[in-house]
Amino acid sequence: MNSLVNIVLFGIVGAVMMAALLGLLLVAGDRAPSKGVRVAFGAVSVAVLLGVPAFAALGELAAGAGYGAAFLSALAVEIIIYAANIALLPAVMRRAGRSTSDRPRPSAAVLCGGLAVSAVLALAASLLALALS
Repeated sequence: MNSLVNIVLFGIVGAVMMAALLGLLLVAGDRAPSKGVRVAFGAVSVAVLLGVPAFAALGELAAGAGYGAAFLSALAVEIIIYAANIALLPAVMRRAGRSTSDRPRPSAAVLCGGLAVSAVLALAASLLALALS
């Protein structure tokens, strides 16, 4: 499969899964969920953030590409998921009851920090894919 198709496919799947998780968390948050529910949502989020890019990297490795291509594929998928989370931030803030005037706007440093976290997650996902291949 083409690398760009791989990135787009897994990026969209990851973004949709994270959006669904955010929606479920917002619905469950109205009912004051127990600690177990929050832990379960956190575990599923980590599974999505590591699993979906790992499958993208695994697809690259199975196609005969090297580790560098697998890491870049995982990084691109992580960035797409991160962008979807940033795009959903205003809806989450509205649902949480904050008005639009006191809504936090992420600074450039916060956005760059998120990209650094995405790079670390992509590294972990690509190493996972390398171990599985």
